[in-house]
Amino acid sequence: MAVMLATLKQTAEFVEFFRLHGTKQTFRKGDFIIRAGDTPGGVYYIYRGLVKAYDITKYNEENLLIIRKQDEIFPLIWAITGRERRVIYQALAPTTTWQISRKAFTDLLKSHPEVTGPLLDMTIEMYRLHGERIMTLEYRTVRERIISFLLTMSQRFGKQTAAGLLIDVPLRHQDIASSVNSSRETTSRELAALERKGLLENKQSLTLLKDVEALRQHLT
Repeated sequence: MAVMLATLKQTAEFVEFFRLHGTKQTFRKGDFIIRAGDTPGGVYYIYRGLVKAYDITKYNEENLLIIRKQDEIFPLIWAITGRERRVIYQALAPTTTWQISRKAFTDLLKSHPEVTGPLLDMTIEMYRLHGERIMTLEYRTVRERIISFLLTMSQRFGKQTAAGLLIDVPLRHQDIASSVNSSRETTSRELAALERKGLLENKQSLTLLKDVEALRQHLT
């Protein structure tokens, strides 16, 4: 388990600032929160739900960057640096956020540096995820890269069930393919092969890892 730098008090103060000074917004599954090229309307704290961040490649395909979950903020890089990127943010599930202006956010960091603990935890987590993605791409075969990606996602979104470890976030084959530098067709074929081996199961875009140890052995 990762060591959290923020104290419970710091986290509570961070959340309370968004609640008191922010605008509450609700989004349905599939709603766009920030579109490509748009200047973000502010900094969003996810009170409940999931938000997918992705861009569009030159081949007009979605490229999954990260999935933000409850108790995280986005767009994190813009919130800190003010630099915009052509990233799309879309609700993956019914989602509730608290939104504050970037100025209010930076003023908070300047006036209350003690609340930077939660922000540092989020930044470290994002750095870890990008590092894991780089390591995933070092595997030679598509099957190995898919397994590595799914194991990483299970660390972040895994829910233990009687049938196995459920990755409790919807992942389309295109999302997985873009994350492992493969085509959707090849990814679908490899996922089907792993399912026939009894190592995983796909149901309504949710992935159940039925034998985590056997999957890990594919990477050794």
